[in-house]
Parts: sequence; structure tokens; C-alpha cells
Amino acid sequence: MERNELYPIFLKVNQLDVLIVGGGNVGLEKLSFLLKSSPNAIVDVISLDFLEELKTLADQHPNVNLIQKAYDISDLEKRHFVIGCTDNLDVNLQINKEAKAKHLLVNIADTPDQCDFYLGGVVTKGHVKIAISTNGKSPTTAKRLRQLFEEIIPENITEMVQNLNVYRKTLKGDFQNKVDEMNKITEGLVSKKE
Repeated sequence: MERNELYPIFLKVNQLDVLIVGGGNVGLEKLSFLLKSSPNAIVDVISLDFLEELKTLADQHPNVNLIQKAYDISDLEKRHFVIGCTDNLDVNLQINKEAKAKHLLVNIADTPDQCDFYLGGVVTKGHVKIAISTNGKSPTTAKRLRQLFEEIIPENITEMVQNLNVYRKTLKGDFQNKVDEMNKITEGLVSKKE
């Protein structure tokens, strides 16, 4: 039976150097997705040309730098990960090959077999963030799940998270005692209503 082998992580992209190669529609989509989740992400976008919408978006985010030039392997220096989304498949494959040689994580848009990671669906409600992946099988399902979670997670979830954080800091005992106490106080979140 096939299974989803992806391991979700949450990256502090406001502390990492991200490179996007491509300034067209897909570059705009990737940058928009990244900034929606992490408005202070540090991103360089390299392209020969940029969509006006991408320029406007970059102007609204001081940590986004547009560099008008052709991609070169030297652009990979001091990067943590790279997203290749040019209109030229050969350039995208070159980006993948060169990034992997430097042990960088790489995502090549619309080419799952050339990706080390995917940019999945994300639900954000205050301090709570949920990542959704269908392993690339059904983006529509991921979208519908995102919409469902956005609808059912209450807007005041941040207040609960902050209160639980304050309470957690008052707990004494070993790790297991703290886990047990936190489980007791939060069990009502998942208990079935009669």
C-alpha cells in the first residue's frame, strides 16, 4: 500500500536565505504562498523579467529582493533552499542538479520527482498553524481540508494557546507529570459531545 512519506517541518524562513528562480506566474504563486505564511521571509527572486504583480508584492515586503538577471550556479551560494520555477524546463533541471550537488533542498515547480519538498496547504489561526499534504495526489482535497479547518478552528484559538502556555510554565515535576497535566486540561478539546 502506497503511503505519504513526507515529513512536515516548520521553517523559520525569516532566518533563512531562500532563492526563487523565476519571475512569472509560478514565481508569483510561490512567493505569495511563502509570504502569506511568513511575511518576513528573506527571499531573493532571480529572473530576466518580473510580472508587475510580483514587483508589487516584493515592494510590500522589505526582505524580498528582486534581481534581474539570468540564473547562474553562483546564485546558490549561502542559500538554505531554492525553488526553481522558470518557464524553461532545462534551466529548472539545471537548478535541481546544481542545488543537489551543494546539498541544498530544492523544489522544482510542477515536477514532483525533482522536489525535495512541497509547499502544501497551510491553515493559520494566530499561533496555530496546520500543514496539509496529499502527497501531490490531490491539491483539491488539500484545498478543501484547508477551507474546513479555517472554518472550524475558532478565531480565539490564540488566547487558548497563550493561556495554556502560561499554565504550563507553572507546572512542577518531571516531563511526564507535565504531559499528564496538560492532557487533562486539554482533553475537552477532543471529547465527543453527548
